[in-house]
Amino acid sequence: MFIKRNGANAYRVQNENNAVIMRDTDKVLKWLRKKNRGHGYIVQRRLQLAQIGHKPFDMRIMTQRKKGSASTWSVTGSYAKVAAKGYLVTNVTSRPLPVLKALKLARIGDRSLLVKTERIALLAAKRLGEHYPKLRQVGFDIGIDKKRRIWIIEGNYKPDLRPFRRLKDSSMHRRILWYKKQ
Repeated sequence: MFIKRNGANAYRVQNENNAVIMRDTDKVLKWLRKKNRGHGYIVQRRLQLAQIGHKPFDMRIMTQRKKGSASTWSVTGSYAKVAAKGYLVTNVTSRPLPVLKALKLARIGDRSLLVKTERIALLAAKRLGEHYPKLRQVGFDIGIDKKRRIWIIEGNYKPDLRPFRRLKDSSMHRRILWYKKQ
């Protein structure tokens, strides 16, 4: 959900692919309480993600390690997720893309930016592994903003592996499954 000030006392509220203008702060708060139903929200500043065809995209970087807290973390796969038309988030997406192709289409980077992104994912996985010794996989959602800054959006301990099956190159999916058995 995205809320953006639209004038002195008006807000543009976008939920999934629906957007409305609300002209009163109290109305926005009342609508949020009703939508929220007593559950909390985490409020964060919106990332201005790099785009492909005017649609934001981010990346899933899969990190895994073999059994044993002393084993080394590895990047075992990656793909790019492009938001569907009308959406501002990438969890409603079209077909996954290879990351290098996405970086090229967005005109923001090349292999060196992917390597830097993977290094950040590995550092984060290593740190999480220090606190959670039995943790063996984390799928990081990582965004790159228009200034080429790298942001970890979230880490998933049980990431969906289906998008890796949908890539033309099946080697990443096979490698991920191999690590899960080790």
